[in-house]
Amino acid sequence: MTPREQLEKFLAKYAPTIVAQAKKALGKMRKLVPGAVEMVYDNYNALVIGFAPGDRPSEALFSIVLYPRHIGLCFIQGKGLPDPAKRLQGGGKQVRWIRLQSPTTLDEPEVRALINVALHRAKMPIDPKQKRRLVIRSISKTQRPRRPTKMSGRRGAAIRKGES
Repeated sequence: MTPREQLEKFLAKYAPTIVAQAKKALGKMRKLVPGAVEMVYDNYNALVIGFAPGDRPSEALFSIVLYPRHIGLCFIQGKGLPDPAKRLQGGGKQVRWIRLQSPTTLDEPEVRALINVALHRAKMPIDPKQKRRLVIRSISKTQRPRRPTKMSGRRGAAIRKGES
């Protein structure tokens, strides 16, 4: 199976609305970071498609992350990015992220500015003349459900516990 076919198989686990959003977001990211190596991780919690200048995961700049109910854009080297519009979430040592309400979130000026600054601050720049490659990096044997369950989230947990 080719990497493209494997990615399609991973995407097929998600609800059609999430797949459609993810494909549009991936298309936009491919235009914004031509030449990137796309690294795919079908992890326990989520499907992650990272964008890096080469084969080293430590040099990745961005990733599109699919969860059962939404997708996000992670800035892998996001700590310290100027964010006057306060779009970035997270408080870890390195990664910051934005929940994509839709793929058009990537077109918003504040988000584009964050992407551009991240590209300019990259430890290793992505060569736009390099041919884009798709690499499957890992597949977790055990995974959380990729589609929302009827009783998931905080509200579902409260109902299961007999709370209202």
